[in-house]
Amino acid sequence: MINLFEYQNKVDIQDSFEGLEEFLDEIWNNREKNSFYADEESDNNESQKFIKFLHKSNELKSNKYVGVINYNGYKINLLPKIFFDSDREYKSSEVNQIQNHVLWWLSYCRKIKFPNYNTTLGSTKSDFFEVLIYLFSKYTRELLSNSIYQQYEEVNRELPFIKGRLNTNKYITQNLSTGRWHKLNCSYDAFVFDNEFNRIIKHVTNLLFNVTTSQENKKNLREILFILDEVSDERATAEKCSRISFNPMFGEFEVVRDYCQLFLNNCISFDYKNDLKLFAFLLPMEYVFEDFIFGFIDSELDKVTAKSQRSDKYLDEEQTFKLKPDLWLKTEHHSLIADTKYKIVYSDDKDPKKGISQNDLYQMLAYAVRFEVDEIILFYPNTVSQNQEEETELTIKDALANEKEISVRAVQLPIINRQLLDHDFDTKLSLRDLFESTRIGLIERLEKFINLNE
Repeated sequence: MINLFEYQNKVDIQDSFEGLEEFLDEIWNNREKNSFYADEESDNNESQKFIKFLHKSNELKSNKYVGVINYNGYKINLLPKIFFDSDREYKSSEVNQIQNHVLWWLSYCRKIKFPNYNTTLGSTKSDFFEVLIYLFSKYTRELLSNSIYQQYEEVNRELPFIKGRLNTNKYITQNLSTGRWHKLNCSYDAFVFDNEFNRIIKHVTNLLFNVTTSQENKKNLREILFILDEVSDERATAEKCSRISFNPMFGEFEVVRDYCQLFLNNCISFDYKNDLKLFAFLLPMEYVFEDFIFGFIDSELDKVTAKSQRSDKYLDEEQTFKLKPDLWLKTEHHSLIADTKYKIVYSDDKDPKKGISQNDLYQMLAYAVRFEVDEIILFYPNTVSQNQEEETELTIKDALANEKEISVRAVQLPIINRQLLDHDFDTKLSLRDLFESTRIGLIERLEKFINLNE
C-alpha cells in the first residue's frame, strides 16, 4: 500500500508501475464530460492530472485528487493534503480514518451525489472505497429483497389483438406483405422488470464485484446479481443514470441511483494487455471541499439561506468575465459572500497579509464591488497540525465608493476530527456517530463567523 498526500510527499516509482502513466492518461481522456473533473480542465491537454511522474528522480507525486488506484497488485491511496504530517508514519487504521473523513464530507455534498445513508461502516477495517461498496451493496440488497423496481417502458410486439397503438407501416411491410395478416404489430407501455434502471444497477454491481476484495461485499453483490438475473446485461453511463427519475412510490430507489451515479462518474476499470485488471476511483478534493461546505451550511444552519455558484453578474460591461462566488449567504440581518479556499494557510504574527493570498483578496474585492456587499468571508480547512480558533480580518477602504469599508475575514473551519486518528476504528458506529462532535464544532464555528446573533 502506497500513501500519497496531495502535493506533499513522494515515493519511488516501482518496476511494476510500468504502464501506469498510460493507464492514467487513458482515464483522463475517457472521463465523462458531465463529471465534475472534466470542465475545469477544458483545454485539450491529453496528459492526466492525477499523479505527477517525476522521471528525472524516478518518483511519484500526487496532484489535487483523492481516492484509490489499484494497479498491478498495488493500492495507491491519494489522500487530502490537510492530513499530511512529515513526522508521522501513518498506519493502515489511520489511513482508514482519513478516508472516513472523505466519506463524511461526501455525505453533505449536493453536486457530488453521495447518499447520507445512516448505517454502520462494515464489519471489517477497510479502505474508503470498500466502505463505499459496502454501503451501496447493503442498502441495495436489502431494498431489492423487499421491493422490486418496475417502470413503464415502451414495448413493441406482434399480438393477435390491438394493444396500445398499431404500427401501421410495420404492419403493412412486415406482416401483410409476408402473409402474417393475423399478427398485429403494436406498441404499448408495459410495467417491466427488465428496465433501464435495473440494467444500470446490474452493470454497476458487476463492476464492483470484479474489483472488491471484501468477502462481505462479494456476498451482498452476488445476492443483488441473483435478484437481477433476468435483467439484460447492458453497459451503463453516468449520463444515462442522471436521467432516471422516480415517482413517490419508488422514492427509496433514489439512494441507489445516486450511488450508481457516483461510481459511474468516478470509476474506471478495464483489462490491460488482456490479463491485468486496473481500477481507479478519483475525486477532485478542491471541488469536494466547496461542495461539502455548501451542503453543510444548507443542511445544518436553519437561519442561513445558501446559494451555490449562481450569479448573473459580470466583471465587465461586455459580459466576458462572469463572477461566480462559491457561496451567497443570507441571514435575517445581512447578506454576505463566502468563498471556499482549499489551501493550507501559512501565516505568523509578522505576516502583514495574515495568510491571505493577494490573488484571493483581489477576487474577493471584485465580488464585494459587483454584488454591493461590505462583508466577505474566506473559508479554509483546518489541518492535523493547525487549527486557528480566531479569524483573520482585513479592512479595505474603497476610494471609488466614498471610502466604503469592505471587511474581508479568513476563517479556518474544523473539518478534521483529530481524535479519530488516534483511536481504533469502531465498526458499530455510523458516519454520523463518528463525526457528531465535529459536526457540532463546525456548526458553532460557522454560526459565530456568519454572525447569526446580530
